[in-house]
Parts: sequence; structure tokens; C-alpha cells
Amino acid sequence: MKVVMEWKDHMYFEGKGPSGHVVGVDAAESVGGSNRAARPMELLLNGLGGCTSIDILSILNKMRLTPASFHLEIDGERAEEHPKRFTKIHIHYFLEGENLTEDKVRRAVQLSMEKYCSAAHSLNAEITASFEINGVRYSMN
Repeated sequence: MKVVMEWKDHMYFEGKGPSGHVVGVDAAESVGGSNRAARPMELLLNGLGGCTSIDILSILNKMRLTPASFHLEIDGERAEEHPKRFTKIHIHYFLEGENLTEDKVRRAVQLSMEKYCSAAHSLNAEITASFEINGVRYSMN
């Protein structure tokens, strides 16, 4: 998968991936941004939320269950010092609907988080960083 981030102005960028959809990314005004789009760490949590939500709906559909309503809230705690990574992430799922038993919903959540949600598993990934400047490749490892 490849995403291209293009600088527009100030601290505002637009990213475009294989889906063709454009996602704006900006910084807070206090650090030179213009507050026109989501922050990168917000997008990280949104990606996690979207991934697990899609998994859960798919799993419930295979169980022939359809929620009447479904949303989730994600709380992410960040370190005080740079790189200010997430140190804890808690997802609170809210699902309602006929025939949605606690056991079946719990199973769908477990399958998402333990097996299917690539975003959740990527948060634990070893990341190899390298960069290229005008055709010359450098490695940070």
C-alpha cells in the first residue's frame, strides 16, 4: 500500500492512498498549523476505530446478526515526552439490537482485536525507517 502526502501550505498536507480519497492533515495553530484538518494521532485512532468497526460488522453479519445501532469511543493516553506515543488505548464499544447477546458481541470484538484488525496489530509492529532524498536512500537503523 502506498500513500502520497503532499504539502499544501503552512503545516497542512493532503494524503491520498489507493482508494483515491484525500485526507487532510494539519497541526495546531500553536505549532504553525492552521487547524484545517485532523491531527496525525487523531487519524491513527480513527484508523483503529474504523478497522475494528468494519471487522465487527462483518463478523456479526456472518453470525446473521445486524445491530440496530453501533458506535465506539477510543481513549488514547500519550506519553508526556517526545515522541509522545500512545501508551494506552482503550476502546469502548456500544452496540444495540435484537439477538445481540453479550457472548456473540464479545466474540466478534475478540476476533477483531486478536486476529483480524490489521490497524491494531500494526500499532505493535516493528517499523523500519528509511528515507530517500532525490534518489539517494538512507537508513535510520
